[in-house]
Amino acid sequence: MRGSISAKGLYKGFSTITGFLPVIQGIDLSVASGQFVALVGPSGCGKSTLLDILSGFLQADRGEVTVDGQAIDGPGPKRILIPQRASVFPWMSARRNLDFVQHHADEAEKARLTQHYLQLVGLQEFQHAYPFELSGGMLKRLEIARALLVKPDILLMDEPFGSIDALTRLKLRNELRRLLTVERHTVLLVTHDVDDALHLADRIIILTERPAQIKHIVEVPFGHPRALASVELATLKNEILTDLGVSASGPEEAHELASRHVSA
Repeated sequence: MRGSISAKGLYKGFSTITGFLPVIQGIDLSVASGQFVALVGPSGCGKSTLLDILSGFLQADRGEVTVDGQAIDGPGPKRILIPQRASVFPWMSARRNLDFVQHHADEAEKARLTQHYLQLVGLQEFQHAYPFELSGGMLKRLEIARALLVKPDILLMDEPFGSIDALTRLKLRNELRRLLTVERHTVLLVTHDVDDALHLADRIIILTERPAQIKHIVEVPFGHPRALASVELATLKNEILTDLGVSASGPEEAHELASRHVSA
């Protein structure tokens, strides 16, 4: 299986009108093939910058990134990045956006896969719509469908569910998890939502304030599917939020909250 990632001694900063701004400071990170890793941290801490470096779209000032033991010096077709801003082709319909990335498929297989992924993300009724006719959530679903269709070794996702309603978000998380069980992509997910991380990830990497360093690595020792309302996950969520400095409640409060959810 391919798709292992190793980053060693990553440093990155940017020149601004007020001086040099350090963003990433000494990141060491390894991700095994087929593993799902979530990156969480304060807003503006450097999560997206780290993802851009790992994808090859941005070069670190110091340090190196290797994929399957080979140094990367730019983007590649086996590493697909889903950015925060829409990256679909605005002059193509939803269907044509999915058709376009299937360079080597015959017409029958192309049509089958396009319809499958449109249905997966709930856009089959909008297959002939252009991006300007879709909502922000629909655009993100189209991007996710296009990325999964390409079947990359590594999928890098920057806030992919940020503009999607709660029910669609839950459905996409469930479907993404199911697809990854079958296809075994390596995934790095940047998210502000701890529930996204707990629902999907094998490991959660908590970053510090900028310049980002790794503060804590949390192993998520639960199989799939996961019940987010369980006492165990609620307790782990509380620990992560406390690590992020946004929760002061303890395990007792987490247990009580989870019990309420379970009984609701």
